[in-house]
Amino acid sequence: MATYHVGRLIDHVHLRTSDLAASTRFYQAILAALELPPANVGPDHLQADELYISPRDPAQEIPPTHVHLAFQARDEDMVKAVHAAAVAAGGIDNGAPGPRNYHPGYYAAFVLDPDGNNIEAVFHGPAKRSAPSVTLEG
Repeated sequence: MATYHVGRLIDHVHLRTSDLAASTRFYQAILAALELPPANVGPDHLQADELYISPRDPAQEIPPTHVHLAFQARDEDMVKAVHAAAVAAGGIDNGAPGPRNYHPGYYAAFVLDPDGNNIEAVFHGPAKRSAPSVTLEG
């Protein structure tokens, strides 16, 4: 099995939303299902690890963001929990939990968030991680 490196390419993801309250409910539900700490929520943002969400600025005529964003799940049960929590928090089912043919062991579910972003929870199969997360000290 080849070594798979993570934590080197993406610094952060910034989504612009048309409804910060709806997006906050949606992403807080996903974070809870992923068993991650709640996001830092302010009057004009939600921030969790490398994910940052803020209202779009209508004066700039910038539309809400439309991306595919995948969250890592610990196992298939967590994929199911994320999907259920996301739908319960206002997401629209975009692919029920189940195996996908992307590679052996790929198990995922998809939900559209309040702005139509395609949100995925994915488990890639059993793997040994070198660390639970990247820690930066400065």
